[in-house]
Amino acid sequence: MSEHERKVQEIASDIKSFYHRKEPYRIFHGSTNSTRPAPRDRVIDISALNTILSIDTKTQTVILEPNVPMDTLVRATLEHGLIPPVVMEFPGITVGGGFAGSAGESSSFKFGYFDQSIISIEMVLANGEIVTASKTERPDLFKCAAGSLGTLGTVTQLEVQLIKAKNYVKTTYNRCHNVRDTIESVQREIDNPEHDYVDGIILSSTHGVVITGQLTDKTPKDAVVCKFSRPWDPWYYLHVKERTISEGLSIKLEYVPISDYLFRYDRGGFWVGAAAFKYFGFVPFNRLTRWLLDDFMHTRMLYRALHGGKMYTQQITQDLSLPYSTAEKFIEYTAEEFGIWPLWLCPLGAVNPPTFHPTTTLPGPDNSAKPMLNIGLWGAASTDIKTFVAQNRRSESKLTQLGGRKVLYSQTFYTEEEFWDLYDKDAYQDLRNAYSATTLPTVYDKVKTDVAGLLEKRTSLFERITTSWPLAGFIGIFHAIRSEDYLLHRDSLWMHIRKKFRQSSSGRFSGRS
Repeated sequence: MSEHERKVQEIASDIKSFYHRKEPYRIFHGSTNSTRPAPRDRVIDISALNTILSIDTKTQTVILEPNVPMDTLVRATLEHGLIPPVVMEFPGITVGGGFAGSAGESSSFKFGYFDQSIISIEMVLANGEIVTASKTERPDLFKCAAGSLGTLGTVTQLEVQLIKAKNYVKTTYNRCHNVRDTIESVQREIDNPEHDYVDGIILSSTHGVVITGQLTDKTPKDAVVCKFSRPWDPWYYLHVKERTISEGLSIKLEYVPISDYLFRYDRGGFWVGAAAFKYFGFVPFNRLTRWLLDDFMHTRMLYRALHGGKMYTQQITQDLSLPYSTAEKFIEYTAEEFGIWPLWLCPLGAVNPPTFHPTTTLPGPDNSAKPMLNIGLWGAASTDIKTFVAQNRRSESKLTQLGGRKVLYSQTFYTEEEFWDLYDKDAYQDLRNAYSATTLPTVYDKVKTDVAGLLEKRTSLFERITTSWPLAGFIGIFHAIRSEDYLLHRDSLWMHIRKKFRQSSSGRFSGRS
């Protein structure tokens, strides 16, 4: 028996025990890129499933376990001149997480969601049976397991299609001057067959940027080559802002090494890391402090701090997908309700229901699924828990009114009736019956927010103190450091600071704030 088979047999045995006791369970992966609280009891631990099993250069495929993170996968496939067609923007997002969630990126207008590059999966059903699913073998399970958050079974192995990689992404920044023009520009650019990547940043109501990318091995002699992965490099969104701030020439061109491009938003977590500086207030936000605190500003650390300090009850962290025809109206609403800028735009391909991926039939008289525009809405919300809940309820209502759907990694506040009005409950329940999954939590069970529990906890003096400023922030930092075994790699935080200043004195840091 191979090591992979041994691990899967152990997991299947544990799952079978839960099934015979008719007890629901949840999956512990060892990490999370969800903003929901992590499960604490009745857990199946699959964190050991973190190995790349094989890469076949002839078929351009990779077989791997679900807890392989994207940076590990990309590093391995680049050694063979290959990359996944869709690479999630955060290095810590796992392959299994990308399949079970609704993971998309700037190549999704062309290749769809990450799961649409997956050829087959191995899955342990809720009764402990180990099965394979693909487009030709158990196709109903294969289609609906994607995006269903592990509620039809536990994925233990995936086969992923790869494409040829190139050394650089030729990146173009196209300045727009209002929200409507930015949305319309994204819609035009995805029809250009030369583009491999398209996304957008709306920095304000008068400053939008549409970013297009083309894979290439060649760079002109006078090419501008930019990197975004080193501590002294700029955060990507700040670089885009600086490159397009002038009202002159609207189109700017540069070349980005492929690995830097794929994870360009990791440092700073798009722009969410800037909120940490604003939260504490006494730390200035400039290039020097970003460089000094760089270890804390990557998405793995930011997520751990978010959960450790329970900051998810004070932040809007949502990806919301809408028809192009109503996206502008929704942005107008969020600007008035939350005042959150920047926003991220990511064009997504159409997915036919039944699915838990965002899908819409608007606009048009037919019932076929249409492409959607994902809007990344990430920023501060009310610190009053009742107001926070009300803000989320209003935004969900507005989203539904405009034909949109949430990406379900985030908190949801729908009632059960509201939720199932959006998704095909009957088809889903039929699958759960067919594949012995009725003892597992449903998708709604996994994504719903326990509003009553939140309100009850917040009446506790301990909870009020530990979620208040600035203690919540310090608790979050403590959990992030502990989770990273940060101090095992450095004698102390003081040694870390000294190391940074030694780098500075040797000339590795330069540039303006």
